Amino acid sequence: MSTLKEIVADYLKANKDKKFKARTIAEWIAKAPEHAEMSGAKRLGFTSDKELENQFVNEISSQRPALQRDYPQIRVTDGRPREYYWTEKTDEEEVAEAESTGLPGTEESNSHKLKEHDLYPLLTTYLWSVEGIASMRINEKAASKQRGPKGNQWLFPDLVGVRDLTTTWHDAIKTVAPYYAASQTDLWSFEVKLLLNRSNVRESFFQTLSNSSWANFAYLVAAEIAGDGAMEELRMLCALHGVGLMELDTADPTESQILIPARQRLEVDWLSCDRLLKESADFSVFIKRVIVRYQTRDLDGKVWGLTSDDTESDGTSN
Repeated sequence: MSTLKEIVADYLKANKDKKFKARTIAEWIAKAPEHAEMSGAKRLGFTSDKELENQFVNEISSQRPALQRDYPQIRVTDGRPREYYWTEKTDEEEVAEAESTGLPGTEESNSHKLKEHDLYPLLTTYLWSVEGIASMRINEKAASKQRGPKGNQWLFPDLVGVRDLTTTWHDAIKTVAPYYAASQTDLWSFEVKLLLNRSNVRESFFQTLSNSSWANFAYLVAAEIAGDGAMEELRMLCALHGVGLMELDTADPTESQILIPARQRLEVDWLSCDRLLKESADFSVFIKRVIVRYQTRDLDGKVWGLTSDDTESDGTSN
């Protein structure tokens, strides 16, 4: 009889490059006729199929280090829930494929592959509905100066946003605060990636640091973090430089997670903002929208195309 580790490895190899949660694998093992002997032996200690599946989930999770040690082709995504997959691609090949063709689907997804531009409206939804941040896309390709194929990516973030700090304040405090130069909003900046792994984690992080450090909060956002070592590197870099890390849930954006909170920068770098505004019409629109918030004392979702009575925002409207 094959061991659980061998069964998992064979299943992933037979479904190469497809990603599976431990529970999906466990449900298959519990129901597969070819593994009835293993399931039957374990079932003796449980009163329901669910308990048996939970046991398989726990064992698969506990054997993850051994799986990856004995089968280098098996990789596991970070974040929750983890996904397991078999690939013979290098880290560099995985990133190149994600950037050129999109993210490969999970077992629950349809055949559509997500491109990076598909992530912007998903992030916009999460930021507005969960964090109360109104955001918009900055298109670096439309900047007045071009710095080579990727040069502008080190200057302009993918999304910028503003959060109203006064939503729970009394009207009298909202009125008096401007006279004392009290902060009423904070500005956010986001660099978005389809996939982070060992081959691109440092470049992606320092790109975020370069184009987002002007804001009160700077975040690197990824739809997927995969491979050994990527999260450890990110924890070290984020702690050192104060950049935050967010995992975007592409199936349900409201379930996205801030894995590492950003360290707040108390003052906005207005000199950098001035440069961005002069070179980007999008950033100019962003600042004008922030001005509207200060003029009206309200972060109006209609101004940003975020409310239901407007046309649905695709995360790229200006």
